[in-house]
Amino acid sequence: MKQSLLIIPLALSTSSLSWADTPNDTDDIERIEVKGSYIQGYNAHSASGASKLELPIIEIPQSVSVITNQQLQDFQLTDINAALDTATGINVERIETDRTYYTARGFDVTNFQIDGIGLPLASGNNHAGEDTAIYDRLEVIRGANGLMTGVGNPSATINFIRKRPTADDQLVVNGTYGSWNSGRVEVDGSKRFSDRFAARAVLVSEDKESYLDRYETDKQVAYIFLEGHLTDDTTVSLSHSYSNNNADGNLWGALPLYYTDGSATDYGRSTSTSADWSNWNVIRNNTVVELDHQLNDNWQIRSTYSYRKTDEDSELFYVFGTPDRDTELGLTGYASGYHHDDEHNLFDLYLSGDFELFDRDHQLVAGVNYAKLDYTDKSLYDYTTGAGFPAMPDLNEWDGNTPKPVFADGETGGDVTQEQKAAYVTGRFNLFDGFHAIVGGRYNDWDVDGESYDVVRDTGDTEFIPYLGVVYRVLPHVVAYASYTETFQSQTELDIDDKTLDPVTGESSEIGLKSEWFDGRLLASVAYFDIQQKNLAILDPSTENLPPDQQRYIGADGISSNGFELDVAGEIYEGLNVSIGYTDFDIDGDEQVAAYTPSRMFKFTAVYEVPFVEGLSTGMNMRWQDDISRSQGVVGDDFANAGDEIVTEQDAYAIVDLMARYNFNDDVSLSVNAYNVTDEKYLTSLYWAQGYYGAPANYSATLSWAF
Repeated sequence: MKQSLLIIPLALSTSSLSWADTPNDTDDIERIEVKGSYIQGYNAHSASGASKLELPIIEIPQSVSVITNQQLQDFQLTDINAALDTATGINVERIETDRTYYTARGFDVTNFQIDGIGLPLASGNNHAGEDTAIYDRLEVIRGANGLMTGVGNPSATINFIRKRPTADDQLVVNGTYGSWNSGRVEVDGSKRFSDRFAARAVLVSEDKESYLDRYETDKQVAYIFLEGHLTDDTTVSLSHSYSNNNADGNLWGALPLYYTDGSATDYGRSTSTSADWSNWNVIRNNTVVELDHQLNDNWQIRSTYSYRKTDEDSELFYVFGTPDRDTELGLTGYASGYHHDDEHNLFDLYLSGDFELFDRDHQLVAGVNYAKLDYTDKSLYDYTTGAGFPAMPDLNEWDGNTPKPVFADGETGGDVTQEQKAAYVTGRFNLFDGFHAIVGGRYNDWDVDGESYDVVRDTGDTEFIPYLGVVYRVLPHVVAYASYTETFQSQTELDIDDKTLDPVTGESSEIGLKSEWFDGRLLASVAYFDIQQKNLAILDPSTENLPPDQQRYIGADGISSNGFELDVAGEIYEGLNVSIGYTDFDIDGDEQVAAYTPSRMFKFTAVYEVPFVEGLSTGMNMRWQDDISRSQGVVGDDFANAGDEIVTEQDAYAIVDLMARYNFNDDVSLSVNAYNVTDEKYLTSLYWAQGYYGAPANYSATLSWAF
């Protein structure tokens, strides 16, 4: 596969050999070659986020797909929302412009890790997105990832693998200009200073307007990674990333989806509920220190410490109510000032290596993990000046002009600490030819202390999370696998005896087939999964008529889902790279969740190097989902159809993006990208009772220089 000039040269993965390592045997040389092929195409050969064992994906008994660096570059997937739109089984719920939920297999995705460590999202959603420029690739491990997380939902884990110094000096500059005056400059450089010291740095500046009225963003990203070899066996690295994302005219909430008579609204795609003074600023800093030591030829020890701090400040405007179909009136504005700070301290230490038992080679990973999250947030309102609750005009005509409130009333908020202590062990045992078993577990000690918006969050649990997976090579290029693992999530609800309910648990079972084709250039997999949620807190019927502080709960079955996934990635034909994913599943236990969650999704990406025009590549990126809906109550008594159910519907739709790239020479290339080329009008999500429309057809061009 030829290397595209837009693609940043090979970045070694977290456990790969760096430029200073000198291979001593054939096995090491083959491993380096696998990494190179992985980066250049759409076929990821290995992933470590599922177990910390650096295994070929075909040998991992779980559904794993990877969004490679080439895919990110081909379609200018510069933020994680756009990137995860392409991932098999992942549904991106854009509920607002700067707040996003993610779901997989019917459950919220809350576990996001960087190089294999992290805590679940504090609020269950992501604010302001995150730029992909500093990441080499994204690993998506679907189902419960019991070994590496344990806490959270049995949905998926997203593992971000950061860029590291490359084997050779390089500098790549990308300049992008697109619709709505969108401009972006990205600089990525790697430098070898000596045989023992190297560095990589990334800088991004982006300024974008939008199809949405009043909405625009500006973003700056800076990243540096320093790597030094203290000895032939010991490597230390220090890295820091900074991002500053400032949004003006951002949505808080979204458009009303129905009129008082139950009929559907149909606003223009640019219609926004934001005030002209609305803003949301998110600043993130993340410092990581890593130390690797090779104990001998077979064993190594690795430690990581990460400090991450987020600072958010916003002034928000929310529109609520139900408009009249004839007058478009009946809505009310609602303003709030919001501030959020959080700090993550994460430490991970593990030992990994190979050992021999009964004349067979096996692998083992054992480690400990400590994670602490402290967050505070504060909300302020305006109850006294009248500017905090204005009556709204017709949204079709509104220009966002409303008095800016004085945020000085009704202060409320939260101060919460989450702490996790864990120990884990994983063994991969070669039981007989072609048959491997991965057996392990994770012991989690989880504590939450504090209060959030007048609700006490104190809780704590200890839980052992088992993991079992088996892989059998039924043919030289085909394996069958099965796996089972769990997750848990603490609860604060009390039972009838005033005891805290046991945690809600998720159990994930999966069976599947994986196969490699065309000398390993293409990887295909199909999986059937079954997920059960147990002990979810629901109101005890015997206390439903009591005051809220006297109501009690019982544990019951929660959401369950089952279905299958198909995933194909790699070079399907000479010069043709593809990434294909199809998901089909059913949700039981919550009719609303089942209605607003697409149960069938199809993702397709293909890029072809045109053989008769040297330097030309063309491609398509498409995502399709089936129809979704949300029940919104019933029509009021003042209408002829009083009592009829109000249902918001979004028909099945597909979003199609196109790209073309031409390499003028070895150093300069031009890419043109077209997004939503069919100009599909669609609601981005029905996760909430409000929604807004996705972007219409738009375009961008990227000029790239490689030095």
